[in-house]
Amino acid sequence: MYNFFNKIVRLFCLCVFLFGHSSADAQNKELPADINPYFGPVGKQAVMPNAAGFIQRWLLLEPISMPVKSNVVFTDSYLKEIFHTQYFPKQMETVPKDGAIVKVGKEKLKWHALDSKLFNVKLFRFATSFKKPKYGVLFWAVTIIDCPEEMKDVRLSVGSNGASMWWLNGEEAVMLEGDRRMVRDDVVSKKLTLKKGRNILRGAVINGPGMSDFCVRFIDGQGKPVRNLSIHVK
Repeated sequence: MYNFFNKIVRLFCLCVFLFGHSSADAQNKELPADINPYFGPVGKQAVMPNAAGFIQRWLLLEPISMPVKSNVVFTDSYLKEIFHTQYFPKQMETVPKDGAIVKVGKEKLKWHALDSKLFNVKLFRFATSFKKPKYGVLFWAVTIIDCPEEMKDVRLSVGSNGASMWWLNGEEAVMLEGDRRMVRDDVVSKKLTLKKGRNILRGAVINGPGMSDFCVRFIDGQGKPVRNLSIHVK
């Protein structure tokens, strides 16, 4: 009886092991090969920002097609209209799930949970890897930031190619206007407060022709990166 019970336990453990590995393999296989130099699948555990404070874990929405042939149209008034337009239901209210589908006009677009392998998030490579439009597009990005305690007087430091807008907990934090290249710490927000516990950071990046990417981190009053944060997408 004891031997029989041991066999059952070993069989159960083997099934769990194989199922866990097959699930991980399936997750890896879902990502196109072209994306490998730039992104990897999201792990189960939350992560910290990298050594320089940059946030690398994101939910990215497949690009929304926009009638933009040149970045010279990126005036403040144009960008504010674009960034404040609602493209899909509960756009600023909920955190999307990995694999969720939203309808934007006639397009059905999917959310992808990804870990950037670089300090900057390569939106152009994200689009091309999934065979999506890469020019004249609007990208949406969302991540969750858990703080061990309230952090006052931090600033959101952003670089993007091209223009972008960023919201912290539903409030506009910073806008990067005009036709620009991605430069780290290009624009820094006013003083912000990260709440103890869950904070939601959202961004929208629009670009016409050319490459698209962004980099984001929080800095303290001395301009040093804030790293004692827990980043996840669930």
